Amino acid sequence: MSAHRSGRYRVPYLRESQIEREAQSLLDEWMAKGHLLAVPVPLDDLVELHLGLSFEVEDLRARFESRDVLGAIWFNENVIRVDSSLDPRRNPSMLGRFNFTLAHEIGHWRIHRAHLRADPNEACLFDANGRAAFVCRDGDRAPEEWQADQFAGCLLMPRQLLRDAWVDWRGDDRQVAVSSLDIPTELATPQANENLAMERFCRPLAERFAVSAAAMRIRLEALELLVSQVEPRLF
Repeated sequence: MSAHRSGRYRVPYLRESQIEREAQSLLDEWMAKGHLLAVPVPLDDLVELHLGLSFEVEDLRARFESRDVLGAIWFNENVIRVDSSLDPRRNPSMLGRFNFTLAHEIGHWRIHRAHLRADPNEACLFDANGRAAFVCRDGDRAPEEWQADQFAGCLLMPRQLLRDAWVDWRGDDRQVAVSSLDIPTELATPQANENLAMERFCRPLAERFAVSAAAMRIRLEALELLVSQVEPRLF
């Protein structure tokens, strides 16, 4: 979806720390109801039991006549739809992408719905026959899509759970430097090869959290557990 409507952004600026707090707040609400927070994060229950939404798998690419559509959310229907190309029942290798897309749409619900409800220009999103509030496409870097991506990463890979899993996996909380990994040379650019090496390294942890290796790489870099160069420790 375009980042602009009539020359303005659809959503306000949010810092990464604000987005992480919003994701953690949702998890805290879930735990306050007496639920344990497990890995992988129980997305189905969060969507249906806590948020009161439904989600469906549908051929969104046919609906919107576009091959890059991954998911969409309808505020008026309280429904999230994910494109059938990501259906993990048909293609188990897409589980991580499916989960990230579902969490991304939850991000739109949690951090954007109230803002758009207050905007008279967006009133149609809440009508009985309202259109999709967000149609999320592969590679879309509009501010609202970047924010929803950030939310998804924080929701699926909560900071403390991921740090605990890292220690369990690695044996301590030390950072891992990219330079210590076996960097392949099979892709076109050094950066692409570095990313590939990190994603291969991340795969066991990604499988534990039911996310893609790419999503895990990005989250570990954000938490500074994967770094370009390890800083020497004083003690």
